[in-house]
Amino acid sequence: MTDPVTDPVTDPVTRPAPASLPAPPYYAVVFTAVRTAGDNGYAEADERLMKLATDQPGFLGVDSARGTDGLGITVSYWRDEDSIAAWRNHAEHVLVRAQGREQWYASLSVHVAKVERAYGSTRPADR
Repeated sequence: MTDPVTDPVTDPVTRPAPASLPAPPYYAVVFTAVRTAGDNGYAEADERLMKLATDQPGFLGVDSARGTDGLGITVSYWRDEDSIAAWRNHAEHVLVRAQGREQWYASLSVHVAKVERAYGSTRPADR
């Protein structure tokens, strides 16, 4: 049995939650990829890029998940298309994307969408 105080699923302080975002409209960049075997520097690069992205003007938040089969989906949220373009053209992001295609991803896709509506709910932790 897990300790309800430290269990990341039931502890309201540590349990995962969707990104907190402003009211639409805003943009979502959906990055779906299948990882290759081994880390090969991926974790370090991922951490560095996440820090860089959060510092970019227009960045609103991110949701990310990866299955044990290597399939991962990351959705980053942006104020506008200019913010997305600036991030896409960021020098370090360009280099890491190239490395990802060569080394870390067996396959990938990117989709950009305008979010017109958004809604959600949060279930109380004691249920």
